[in-house]
Amino acid sequence: MIERGPEQVQELLRELQSARGEFMAALADVEPSLLTAPGLVGDWSARELIAHLGYWTGHAAEALHHAEMDRAGDFGEDEHDVDERNAIVARVAAETDLATVRQREEAAFEALVTGLEHADPAWLDEKVSYGDTLERVIQDDGPEHYREHALDLRAWFTGTDQPEDAADDESHAEPAD
Repeated sequence: MIERGPEQVQELLRELQSARGEFMAALADVEPSLLTAPGLVGDWSARELIAHLGYWTGHAAEALHHAEMDRAGDFGEDEHDVDERNAIVARVAAETDLATVRQREEAAFEALVTGLEHADPAWLDEKVSYGDTLERVIQDDGPEHYREHALDLRAWFTGTDQPEDAADDESHAEPAD
C-alpha cells in the first residue's frame, strides 16, 4: 500500500472547494426566478439539484465520520436504492423554501470541508461496506458530483441535452447520485 501524506487530503480538499466554486458560479448565472422552475435536470429545478448535491455531500461527510470513528467498513450497510433516495430528496426539496435548501447544502459542504481538514490520510484507503475506498466515496459525492452538475447547469443555458465537454458521456442525461 502506498504511504499517504497530508498532501493527498489537501489536494482532495482543494478539488472539492474548486468544484463547488464552479457549480456556484454556474448557479449564479441562473435567473433567480428560474431557480424553482422544473426542467433544469430532468424534472428537477435548481432547488432540487442543490438539495441533491447537499444530500450527497453529507453522505461523503458521513463516510468520513465513520472512518474517524474507526467504522469505515460499516458505512453504507443500510443504504437504499440510489434512485429512491434521489427521488425522496427531490420531493422534500420541492416542499422546502430555496433559502433553507441552500443552507442545508452549505452545511453539508462545510461538514465535509471540516472533516477533510482533520482527516488522517490513511483513512482515504479504507473501504466502506460496498467496496469503495473512502477517497472514491468523497470524489464521487463531492468534487466529481459538483462538476457534473455544473456542466448540467451550463448545458441548460446552451439548450443542449448534454454539456459540450461530455457529449459522449451518457451519465449526464439523467440526475445521478
